[in-house]
Amino acid sequence: MTQARATGIGFIAVLLWALLALFTVGSAPVPPLQLNMLSFGIGTLLGLGWLWRTGEWAALRRVPMMAYVAGTVGLFGYHALYFTALRLAPPAQAGLVAYLWPLLIVLTSGMLPGERLRPLHLVGGLMGFTGAAVIILRGDGTPFSTGAMAGYGVAFLCALTWTAYSVGSRMMGNVPTAAVVVFCGATTVLSGILHIAVETPVWPTAPLTWASIIGLGLGPVGLAFYTWDVGVKRGDLQLLGVASYAAPLLSTIVLVVTGFAAPTWSLALATVLITGGATLAAKASAAKDVQI
Repeated sequence: MTQARATGIGFIAVLLWALLALFTVGSAPVPPLQLNMLSFGIGTLLGLGWLWRTGEWAALRRVPMMAYVAGTVGLFGYHALYFTALRLAPPAQAGLVAYLWPLLIVLTSGMLPGERLRPLHLVGGLMGFTGAAVIILRGDGTPFSTGAMAGYGVAFLCALTWTAYSVGSRMMGNVPTAAVVVFCGATTVLSGILHIAVETPVWPTAPLTWASIIGLGLGPVGLAFYTWDVGVKRGDLQLLGVASYAAPLLSTIVLVVTGFAAPTWSLALATVLITGGATLAAKASAAKDVQI
């Protein structure tokens, strides 16, 4: 598989994450950890079906236990920290801090063997983060509150967790994507345990709610993790990092199209910033490929 194709497969995850907000809205009033349990459970079943069809079961026996632990901590830890951060701090501000992970991926991936961080990667990452800030904080004049520092700290740990998971996956390139099935399964179990401990179950009754949960499990919390694994292991990790800022942009566009949000000038500005940042990162990657 070529690097360009792997990068394209990785970007499928970004496209699927653009549906996260829409399906999350549709899944109300199911509490977060229960939603996590249900959606990751569906994502696990999706992976099991893929293993059954491809016969990749044997590959799971060759995966080191440390890889299973690291992968589970990455998936479960990110979501647990994310939900906690949004409870301890204003959601928009906490979400923005958590969304430092694409920029952190760009910065840290430059330290990997065979990788080089170019100025355009950094500029593109900063432009993408600015665009994400415009989207996430749109219409919210609430300043960052010093009283919510604990929530911001947890959100930053959330960003570090996903960065470590993504960059760590690149370093464990010999671990097959089939292992993600185990990561999702373990995350399902852990989410269920934590849900029982701290939440009151709310089971959906409306068909739209179930459809949203199934959509989450098949897409943003299912197939996305498998395609992201391929992208970060075999694709251009720096370009994927910058391109990931398209997720909040596309998510907002989806909400506008479906009538859950109104078009604004901030959306147009974010489009310019994120698209421009991704273009600069792509040019930097193209220059890197030419030198190689």
